[in-house]
Amino acid sequence: MLAFLLSILLAVSAPAAPPAADWRTPFEKGNGNTTTTHAECIAYYQRLDAAYPEITLREAGTTDIGLPLHEVVVSLDGDADPVSVRRKNRRVVFIQNGIHPGEPEGIDAAMMLARDYVQKKELRRQLADVTLVIIPIYNVDGALNRNSTTRANQNGPESYGFRGNARNLDLNRDYIKQDSRNARSFAQLFRRWQPDVYVDTHTSDGADYQYTMTLIATQKDKLHPVLGQYLTSRLLPALYGGMDKRKSPMTPYVDFEGRTPDARGLVGFLETPRYSTGYTTLFNTIGFVTETHMLKAYTPRVRAQYDFLDLLIRAVHQDAPALAQARAEADRQLTTQTHFPLAWALDTTVAEKVMFRGYEGKTKPSEVSGQPRLWYDRKAPYTRQLNYYNTFRPTVSVTRPVAYIIPQAWGEVVERLRLSDVELRRLTRDTTLTTGVYYIADYKTGPRPYEGHYLHNKVELRTEQQPLTFRKGDYVAYLDQPAARYLVETLEPQATDSFFAWGFFDGILQQKEYFSDYVFEDVAAELLKRDPALKQRVDKLRAANPAFATSGAAQLDFMYRQSPNYEKSHLRYPVVRWQGGALPTE
Repeated sequence: MLAFLLSILLAVSAPAAPPAADWRTPFEKGNGNTTTTHAECIAYYQRLDAAYPEITLREAGTTDIGLPLHEVVVSLDGDADPVSVRRKNRRVVFIQNGIHPGEPEGIDAAMMLARDYVQKKELRRQLADVTLVIIPIYNVDGALNRNSTTRANQNGPESYGFRGNARNLDLNRDYIKQDSRNARSFAQLFRRWQPDVYVDTHTSDGADYQYTMTLIATQKDKLHPVLGQYLTSRLLPALYGGMDKRKSPMTPYVDFEGRTPDARGLVGFLETPRYSTGYTTLFNTIGFVTETHMLKAYTPRVRAQYDFLDLLIRAVHQDAPALAQARAEADRQLTTQTHFPLAWALDTTVAEKVMFRGYEGKTKPSEVSGQPRLWYDRKAPYTRQLNYYNTFRPTVSVTRPVAYIIPQAWGEVVERLRLSDVELRRLTRDTTLTTGVYYIADYKTGPRPYEGHYLHNKVELRTEQQPLTFRKGDYVAYLDQPAARYLVETLEPQATDSFFAWGFFDGILQQKEYFSDYVFEDVAAELLKRDPALKQRVDKLRAANPAFATSGAAQLDFMYRQSPNYEKSHLRYPVVRWQGGALPTE
């Protein structure tokens, strides 16, 4: 009896066991239609970092709003050093969330994923040869600009961030031009890790259909062929099959021409280097953009993002040797690649077939205008085979130079090359070289600003052999480096997202010297007397072009451009393709 009373006394007097830690994320604590704030997100990862040696949270640069960009590393042995991780032959999966903070499903999904991958034994096994890198929220600026109205087409969450950053830039157009500090921080972080696979989480716009998740995979024809083959034959089937098994079927991103997806079929997305996966492709990284459907409820959208990320990590773990081999072979072949495409066009003569689960698109009178309007009838679902146009052909290509020479005057370009880990050497003395130089023969410019620039397109070039003097300290970028493709697609003016296209070389497009017509009249007359060939060219132009024949100003301008007075630097592209031998560099 005494022992029984003593046991009761001890039980009453003993302190209660501490409650189990609550590891639910802000999303999980909410009503299913809320997303974490930036402060809550970082605080949650700080808790994980403090509790689990496998998780490292650290600053990875700055953003335009002045707050740091963070990275989270999940590694079973706690190794968060990119060089060491690569030395251990681990595959790296890089997840970026919140580039558009009004599309926050990936933010919430990644928080749960990081927790589960250290807390659940079955998931931990997937990290035996995989290191996970997460940007919790990329557009910190937009995440702080929280509201409930700007995503007019979206079904929740209750409040969210804004698409533009602190400079009102869409960061998913900034990977090449790097106007934002966010993009500059990203470039350095990405090149430090050199990931095998990259994921950028989004929410879609556009048509209504049955799927919660759609997917943009790196355009197979823009990937190195070895990686394109691996993507289409192994990785994509594993991901689509896995989502099917989880009863969350997935379809290619629903981009289409016509009124509805079934009108003409789906069209593949061509991501140029202004976009995240277009940039990562330049370095032989397979990229994905996940696009959950805007009209589905928020909780299923978060779950779909979680399932995709989980399946991707599992696929990389299961297929790690094959992925490593494909990527190593692509890197090896890059060293001897002789031709590089600069632009692509959709081949509409080639179509795959995909089964698509949609809703019938119908019309009815608009209650606003009274005119016919489109609506999708969810009571009329269909499963139908559609054409999927996803073959792109190169339209412009160049041969590989030995090196590019970049005059040091173009510091903004040099800075961006360095941020993307381009190996640059510098001339050790003034050097005169006779080489082919580009002249901008023609180009078009968009009539409205686009992400802070007036984009150039339809660039036409002519090449002229000239002796040019480069100065001590000018930069030389040899093409025998991992950034070879990046160099080609940024420094060749005809490339879709070249630095020329984005306006970094606009200074060459304006003449700095000109002439007074009444003075140059006599000079031009003397030129015609001394140069019969020039006179013959002028006569032919007069005969062929009445407008030219009746314009004294046009004829004077033409002759000025043929004269020694005309500045050779006008329209001359300052970056030179070098095809010769070794240069005097440090």
